[in-house]
Amino acid sequence: MQEVYERVFVTDATSCLSGSDGVAVVHACKSPCHQRAVGYTGKLPNSHPNYLVLEQGSDLYLNIIDPPVPLFMPALFSSFLDFAKKHWDDGKKLVIHCNQGESRAPSLALLFLARALTVIDDSSYNSARDEFQKLYPRYQPGKGIQTYFTQNWAKLGQDF
Repeated sequence: MQEVYERVFVTDATSCLSGSDGVAVVHACKSPCHQRAVGYTGKLPNSHPNYLVLEQGSDLYLNIIDPPVPLFMPALFSSFLDFAKKHWDDGKKLVIHCNQGESRAPSLALLFLARALTVIDDSSYNSARDEFQKLYPRYQPGKGIQTYFTQNWAKLGQDF
């Protein structure tokens, strides 16, 4: 687990924990976290109310995979930013994890630092990525998330 900014941590599944009074956790992995929290195996119908996200107190479970072709939905990133900002503003630590701690979780942390906290350059995904990699050298975004962020950067988190 690595602190990338004050109270913002990125990690892999080995550090998966439950949220608490002082810690909010973003589980950025379909398997096993989202599946376990929502209670399904395989695929979930996209008509399910928790298809993209399930928020339970200090835990946010995301149905997010890291395919080579971007299949992401903007609502997932909006839900993440709202959750992260709310809990960070409440003084909690924010732990963001995915399976390997290399692509999804750090990409979300990058988005949060650039768009919600504005502590790294947010003029483009490339400039934000360059600054973030100084904070988290393990950042290896998958092709899909890299493509999605590059193509949609101007729209991501525009409410902040």
